[in-house]
Amino acid sequence: MEIDPRRLRVLHEVARRGGVMLAAEALHVTPSAVSQQLALLEREVGLALIDRSQRRAVLTPAGAVLARYAERVEEELAEARRELIRFTERLSGPVSVAAFPTAIRHLLVPALAALAERHPRVEPRVVELYGPAALRELRLGGVDVAIVEHDADRPAPMPASLVAHRLHVDEYRIVVPPGWGEAPRDVAALADLPWVAGHPDQACGHALERLAALHGFTPRRAHVIEEFPPALALVAAGHGAAIVPSLALLETSGGEVVVTGITGVGARRLDAVTRAGRTGSRRPDPVQAVVVDALREAAAGLAERTGERGRTRRRPQD
Repeated sequence: MEIDPRRLRVLHEVARRGGVMLAAEALHVTPSAVSQQLALLEREVGLALIDRSQRRAVLTPAGAVLARYAERVEEELAEARRELIRFTERLSGPVSVAAFPTAIRHLLVPALAALAERHPRVEPRVVELYGPAALRELRLGGVDVAIVEHDADRPAPMPASLVAHRLHVDEYRIVVPPGWGEAPRDVAALADLPWVAGHPDQACGHALERLAALHGFTPRRAHVIEEFPPALALVAAGHGAAIVPSLALLETSGGEVVVTGITGVGARRLDAVTRAGRTGSRRPDPVQAVVVDALREAAAGLAERTGERGRTRRRPQD
């Protein structure tokens, strides 16, 4: 019985993505191409691997067994690629990075410039993804590195299969409209005023919840906005106060919003997340490692620009 390992990869994607359509998207091929490869694989093994009587593709018991072996083959090949890189003089190959807009502008863009200069054979690909969707793609192998954020006082649980590498601690600032007159000097002055709030599942949303609980008020969420540019535009137009990270303020012009001097608002932490090695190693593979290093270098430059020098030091366990 001869089994083509390329077809095993197709079965592997169908199993972990949960269907032919999603597997085709991940493999960048058409659904019909996936179906054809599955049919050829069934012919090779002489068994039905997909139950086609269902509305969606479901693995048969034989298909589930073979998919588990396919996963092992993928892991072994990935480990082999990591080992072989040690024998090459220059790092090369594709690497996909998932990130959200602020991280793309202020971390990835300068990191890509450094990568192009030092490792011209590395081929980065940027995918705009945020939060759980980015981590899901990372776990499934759709991307190799994910830049994520979480409230620094509310650490995000990380599965054992993933490793977080600290990049930057981004201090929160409370901003208010210029038309509100003198800037508030404490949180109590903002308790009854409207807020341009972040989504509850975002770091800035968590920060507002924590601040309100600490000072004993219920924030009036006049607007709930995901991205910082529209949130800052609403603040500038007089529609409410907002909690934003320092990085977001790098994109505002002087006088557009008023940055209060209120302290104790907290910070968000930006991490680069990679998959843990099959051997238990917490270190990323060499290509991913140079991406993480370039991101850390870009983060160090950000610390200087935002006045947060020293907040991006590498911890021994990172």
